[in-house]
Amino acid sequence: MRQIAEVDEAIANGFALAKGVPGFLGDNELRFLGALAALTPAIGALVEIGSFKGKSTVMLASVAARFGLGRVVAIDPHAGLGYLGTQNEYLAPTYEEFLSALKTAGVEEHVEAHRAFSREVAMKWQRPIRLLWIDGDHTYRGCKEDFDLFSPSLAAGAVVALHDSLNTFEGPIRVFVEEVLRSDRFGPCGFVHSIAWGQFRPVDGERYREERRRLEKRAARLIPFVENGEPKGLRKIAYKLNRSRVPRMLPGTEELGKRLRLI
Repeated sequence: MRQIAEVDEAIANGFALAKGVPGFLGDNELRFLGALAALTPAIGALVEIGSFKGKSTVMLASVAARFGLGRVVAIDPHAGLGYLGTQNEYLAPTYEEFLSALKTAGVEEHVEAHRAFSREVAMKWQRPIRLLWIDGDHTYRGCKEDFDLFSPSLAAGAVVALHDSLNTFEGPIRVFVEEVLRSDRFGPCGFVHSIAWGQFRPVDGERYREERRRLEKRAARLIPFVENGEPKGLRKIAYKLNRSRVPRMLPGTEELGKRLRLI
């Protein structure tokens, strides 16, 4: 296991490089993503679906460079679509800003950029994955497709993390509940702010069934509120009340490292 002080230093450095990049990750979400990159014990690629302007990419690439984890596979069409799904307002193409962020942070050599849709990259994908970061199309169809295309390549001990699972999108929360929390292939799991995460444990995931069930009981209550779009009025108040009951604090580096360790 890596030294905690070294991991904390790597996260702090990645945070300093990525904080100024435009994006939708909160500060603690950004730190947590860096911790996952550093502490996940599996061997394989770091895969990011949904790069936008490079905020998470810079963090992941900075940590990857520090610990020799290989290049971050960053997948995004940068096509001018609302990156949270086609129902969102138009966004200008982001590829040049993405490349500029990587260059400014000095991590461009540590990123394997794919200006493409995830399904196009998946057609030729043959590598094991140690961290699958899903932050692309937030519709159920899009998020489920990303999970289905890349989760078969998860290495034992890998982590799947989905952004905006505790915001008002159907895809991330539903995929997390249905595919992770209800599956004995996964072990330790949780939320950090709006990031949902679970460790792929195909051999001993059953040991964590009760932990997953407790979290599922709270998380599944959110799904009916977001199945037909963003809740309004009293439904939005009820959604927020149920969301407040989902534990989502940032764990310490040492605590996270112990949870992810394969025994």
